[in-house]
Amino acid sequence: MDDIISLGLETMEVQTVRMVAPQHFEQYWQAGVLAHKTGFEMNIHGPYYSELLGDRLQRNRSLAKIEAALQAAKTINARHVTLHAGHYGDMSRGQAANEQVASVFKGIVQRIHDIWNDDEEIYPVFPWLKEGTPAKIGVETSGRQELWGSLEEVLEVVNHVEGTIPVLNLAHIHARGHGRLRTSEDYGELFDQVRETIGTKEFYCHFSGVEHRMGNAMHYTQIKKSDLNFEPLAEFIIEEGAWLDMTLISDSPLLEHDAMYMVQNIERARHRQLERKAREDRRKALAAQANITPEEMAAREAEVAAARAKDALAKAQPAEPAKKEAEPEEKEKAPAKKEEKKEEPKKKAPAKKSTKKEEANEDLFEVEEDDDDLF
Repeated sequence: MDDIISLGLETMEVQTVRMVAPQHFEQYWQAGVLAHKTGFEMNIHGPYYSELLGDRLQRNRSLAKIEAALQAAKTINARHVTLHAGHYGDMSRGQAANEQVASVFKGIVQRIHDIWNDDEEIYPVFPWLKEGTPAKIGVETSGRQELWGSLEEVLEVVNHVEGTIPVLNLAHIHARGHGRLRTSEDYGELFDQVRETIGTKEFYCHFSGVEHRMGNAMHYTQIKKSDLNFEPLAEFIIEEGAWLDMTLISDSPLLEHDAMYMVQNIERARHRQLERKAREDRRKALAAQANITPEEMAAREAEVAAARAKDALAKAQPAEPAKKEAEPEEKEKAPAKKEEKKEEPKKKAPAKKSTKKEEANEDLFEVEEDDDDLF
């Protein structure tokens, strides 16, 4: 965790993808204390494999795993707990499946509130329980068609269950949309859709490269090796996203590396914005001195730039050699031969290849099967 903070990153997500082993809670508590002192944001990802739409036995097994993740969230001072719903099971997509998922998530939200307010005697050990609010339950978009979790399904459930937020896995959304996120305008439409549906400015997002086929995510990749580019998102965040309250998590196989790559791209987008604004301010000042409009000044600048480009092109073209007419009456005894020198093409230096965030914790937990839902 110290290494993550030293990189200048402000948040991380701990993976409890299977179960949480009891011996890990000491490490979680130490991380929670450090996060509380430094203001670093901790988050938890619950089990990847859940069956919240399965039968009672499958649902209770999944809820037992989620219970362990909620206890870990309390211990580590997590602000968000990301969960999956799983396969449709015997249900088909539609209203009935959404209502079932919403019912389960209502119970999970109630459970996290109970855990946060369980025992006042433990406040000295977990001071963030007294000072803060319970972790928010995140409902993540899925990456495959056979899994519950399209963007529309997630938004409908979140809209009906207080205490939940949508987790926008942008690689999953890109894959299910057959590569829909290409430009900054595409991201603008996505965030506007979420804001108009549930009225939020808070966004919790996952990002990585992704290989996808026929509307399904196959696996995560390094960002540079995917058709899902980060630059358009960085441009949107800087140019249009002042209203966003966004937490951005790297899901890349190169966690810290690609996390830093995203940070660098956001900084580049910010610098481009500052440079553009500086040019606009200079243009306005020159226009005021010349007593013309900024638009007219921009047109003059365009004309000057076009003229310079034309001159540079003319200079770059080689001059045609002058032809001398031969004199038939007089011949030179020893005509001098001119040596023509061929220009060698300039060698270009080979381009350098330019090439980040949470540590995964995989655990074990005993489950007792019961005929009734756990919560």
